[in-house]
Amino acid sequence: MRPVVPYVTAALLFGLGTYGVLRRRNAVLVLMAVELMLNAVNLILVTADATVRAALPHAGQVFALFVIVLAAAEIGVGLAIVLQLYRLRASVAVDEVPLTEPPAEPPAEPLAGSPAEHAGRATTTGEVTR
Repeated sequence: MRPVVPYVTAALLFGLGTYGVLRRRNAVLVLMAVELMLNAVNLILVTADATVRAALPHAGQVFALFVIVLAAAEIGVGLAIVLQLYRLRASVAVDEVPLTEPPAEPPAEPLAGSPAEHAGRATTTGEVTR
């Protein structure tokens, strides 16, 4: 087997993923570009395992399996962050995320009913009102 074709394909995939990470504004598309880069690395690992006789058998395939597990964990955490960003900002544009200031907290909802009904209930700080 000639390893040139998979290596060139992996290089093109990695370059396309790098372009996607650098140029995209949508956080979901950035995550997809990172996944494309990880798949290019997997292709290189499996091709190297098939062409190079290493001291450890199937070492490239084992590393590729670890990269797949890492990619699954990264997608889980990344999508959770993107969903929280969408809830706070109503946008997933990476350029609109302020990195210097914390997000504003939503205003506290007033309790319904009369003040006499709330006597004896705990407040948010843990102290009991009387």
